[in-house]
Amino acid sequence: MPTLVLVRHGQSQWNLDNKFTGWVDVPLTAQGEAEARAAGEKLKNYKFDVAFTSDLQRAQRTLSLIMQTAKFKDLPVYMDWALNERHYGGLQGLNKAETAKKYGDEQVKIWRRSYDVPPPKGEDGMTESLKDTRARTIPYYESRIVPHLKKGENVLVAAHGNSLRSIVMYLENMTPEQILALNLDTGIPRVYEMDKDLKVLSMKELR
Repeated sequence: MPTLVLVRHGQSQWNLDNKFTGWVDVPLTAQGEAEARAAGEKLKNYKFDVAFTSDLQRAQRTLSLIMQTAKFKDLPVYMDWALNERHYGGLQGLNKAETAKKYGDEQVKIWRRSYDVPPPKGEDGMTESLKDTRARTIPYYESRIVPHLKKGENVLVAAHGNSLRSIVMYLENMTPEQILALNLDTGIPRVYEMDKDLKVLSMKELR
């Protein structure tokens, strides 16, 4: 029976600074590296056949530290922008508290947690809602990750809060209202045990 483990990257510098990060490629903090190593300790008794991560260094570094700590050697790793964090548009780089003062707590909550309301566009003309993010993560999950799970292989994914929320929503058949309340903490492995048809049998977080 296959196992799928999802891990949000450890604390990044902009998590610490309370800024909207999105596609900005910021590094982990010392605490974030410690969180990644702690995740590796929790996963030492697991065996993985393949790993996936995003194009952003905070997720890649988290995966690298997990693999080093857990001594996962010769593990194939695939990187793809499809697993990147959602693009936060014009909010990227802004302090969350200051943005809430400007636009109001409720509006910022909608931008951060709603399913289909994107933030204002950035200078590059881009922005994404969680629905938009899901439109790239789920096709990638189905085309690249599912084939490994169908072979009974165990898969490790290190990515981001919203790219992983979209996958969790898919796996757990969550509604847009239910996903609103879901927050994934940094560095905490979320373990799914599946049957041969990839129906989720159980889920647990390794805290």
